[in-house]
Amino acid sequence: MTERAYRSFAEFWPFYLKEHSKPETRALHYVGTSLVVAIALYAVVAQQWLLLIALPLAGYFFAWIAHFGVEKNRPATFTYPLWSLAADFKMWGLWLTGRLKPELEKAGVG
Repeated sequence: MTERAYRSFAEFWPFYLKEHSKPETRALHYVGTSLVVAIALYAVVAQQWLLLIALPLAGYFFAWIAHFGVEKNRPATFTYPLWSLAADFKMWGLWLTGRLKPELEKAGVG
């Protein structure tokens, strides 16, 4: 099966949400993204720059458990690494501020 080529982040965003259709998948992403932010902030404040090496491991560990174990799909980051990273932080931010549900509904996830 060939994946669609997305030409803009706006086109990619609904696809990203559909690839994260299960609440458990999104929850594991939130854990990973929160851990990434916490490690990054601590590394900067404590000037422990080597901790920054842990960022991809912290983020991808939970995401890949979510995709391979829960959602049973291939992470979009393999095809769209930058848009996936941006979408992950967008999803996390919308979740933190309680504004994710309308986006999920617009994408047909629910």
